[in-house]
Amino acid sequence: MPGARYGMDAPYGFSFVGLVVLGFWVTGLVMAVTADLAAALPALISGTLLAGCLALSLHTTLRGKFLVWRDVLDELDLRGDERLLDLGCGRGAVLLAAARHLPQGRAVGVDLWRGRDQSGNTPAATLRNARAEGVADRVHVQAGDLRRLPYAEASFDLVVSSLTVHTIFSADARAQAITEAYRVLRPGGRLLIADLARTPREYAAVLARLNAQDIHVRGLGWRAWWGSPWVPTRLLTARKPATP
Repeated sequence: MPGARYGMDAPYGFSFVGLVVLGFWVTGLVMAVTADLAAALPALISGTLLAGCLALSLHTTLRGKFLVWRDVLDELDLRGDERLLDLGCGRGAVLLAAARHLPQGRAVGVDLWRGRDQSGNTPAATLRNARAEGVADRVHVQAGDLRRLPYAEASFDLVVSSLTVHTIFSADARAQAITEAYRVLRPGGRLLIADLARTPREYAAVLARLNAQDIHVRGLGWRAWWGSPWVPTRLLTARKPATP
């Protein structure tokens, strides 16, 4: 069975930044040849800084996020029979890593599978990866809007999401998605959402209004930097009370 392939997050963004980097370097080199090095330095320095940011992002999408979620899932100390939902599962990076922890459980992924969010983003690609990872027997995927999840209340022991909710345009709509994630959690269930910059604190405020417990936000370190240390990924964790 061929190995799993998870594509690249935000492929159009990478392409755009790559073109900008190339433009700065070409401009700098032309100026260095036709004018002088001092005039070329701003363009060369800008291009190099952007290239460094691009390299950080590439590391995160191709390797860093896998290492981060491996550690996060290990920390959960799962029994192995839980029912898990991944919001915005894409091609299955987090979904399938979680499924490996659930030999007697079920890992469900919901997404709209938009190409702008991830290269080669289709449910068929997710299922191919599930077969390649040897977890297809416990994985199910379904198309759905995070603001109106197609699941009954209290359906899942664990709800996770990685770099998805921030792509919903408005704060009210993001709050609706967080409310839906909380709705489908069973009493005592846990919620883990990794997202960019300030948005996890926004989600924490929504969960506080819903009376969630054990709400925490923490950074995920340099392996999850998107573009630069100034655009960190943070992890929100919370728990639904075991009793109303």
